[in-house]
Amino acid sequence: MNEKQNPMGKVIAKALKDEAFKAKLIGDPAAVLKAEGVEIPAGLTLKVVADTESVRHIVLPALSGKLSDEEISQVSAAGWACAQCDSKTKCLIRQDTGIL
Repeated sequence: MNEKQNPMGKVIAKALKDEAFKAKLIGDPAAVLKAEGVEIPAGLTLKVVADTESVRHIVLPALSGKLSDEEISQVSAAGWACAQCDSKTKCLIRQDTGIL
């Protein structure tokens, strides 16, 4: 997927290269994303957080209503996504904390 197909990838790459852009993205994500051509639905609030060497964020999905055990199993089976890990490296969270 290229940057035209994934505008968020472009924004994230830019934030990783440019500390001033990263600070703006964290401070006012909706305005920065809009300026970068990413459409934000009305009424949606965004929060950008950045992992550090000692802090990792786990984002729980937004779910509406009560889920059955089967539906919860399907959501949790979807997998663990970690921005710090890839198929070529060990999971840094597992390595650092041993919790997963």
